[in-house]
Amino acid sequence: MNILFGPINSRRFGKSLGIDLSPSKKQCNFDCLYCELEPAKTVDSYEDVISVKEIIDVLKDSLDEHQEIDVLTITANGEPTLYPYLFELMVEIDKIKGSIKTLILSNGSTIDREETQKALMLFDTVKLSLDCATSRCLKRLDRADNSIDVESIKSGMLDFKSKFSKPLIVEILFVKGVNDTKEEIDRLDEYLLELNPTRIDIGTIDRPPAYRVEALSYEDLRDISLKFDSSLPIYVASRKKVTQKPSSYSDDDILDTIKKRPLTEDDVDTLFDEVSKDKLRDLIKNSSIKVINSSGYDFFVINS
Repeated sequence: MNILFGPINSRRFGKSLGIDLSPSKKQCNFDCLYCELEPAKTVDSYEDVISVKEIIDVLKDSLDEHQEIDVLTITANGEPTLYPYLFELMVEIDKIKGSIKTLILSNGSTIDREETQKALMLFDTVKLSLDCATSRCLKRLDRADNSIDVESIKSGMLDFKSKFSKPLIVEILFVKGVNDTKEEIDRLDEYLLELNPTRIDIGTIDRPPAYRVEALSYEDLRDISLKFDSSLPIYVASRKKVTQKPSSYSDDDILDTIKKRPLTEDDVDTLFDEVSKDKLRDLIKNSSIKVINSSGYDFFVINS
């Protein structure tokens, strides 16, 4: 039973050590179509619970061995906020982590609960999934437990955001023909404008899924990003299915493209040929475009 995994090198967060709060089996209140774990009946609480002491003991040993950890990533074979001692665990981690940052990867399902928010306030970065803004989509795509209500998730996120001053990242995973419809994107856009998270990561299936569903291409994701309000800080996270070759852009094309949606270095590598990249560098030099960082990613934006 491996409670810890890694360290792995993350471009966003540096050297990351993962902590799995459900190492024995999948324990989740979602059974997402795209999950890389085997299908499993949803639960609203953990059946197998490891103690805080057990986690801290192995963590201390690992931190003694690995001296240059930048971030501790709390996750699970399932949903980490269902772990009943999350607050107590974070209190103990804070005692030993020193300058190491903490990150949690959660499906957001329990964010309306006071005890969840209390625990998440102790993290340096919180990343919550929000694949759907409607109940029908949540049941179809995330196959949520009957105890989960999408409106409670949305109101809970708003409540948490009003108290949390550190980075709050929202992740949306798009599945072809499920949550990539105009209605669903419009509802997500409306809600995210109200939430105003630090960053929004949009991606698609990049591992063998539990069910027979299809991924989108990078171009599909890029098109989806343009359907959201241009003020939203969206990062297109997946580049595995790029079908087009880099293109040639004029100065005006570059400015117009970035005005519609800020680009990351990955976007530029995917979209621009070498001549266009040189033009981008010139536009940065003459201050038409500037670079801003949002929770680990550099974005090219119009310098207004």
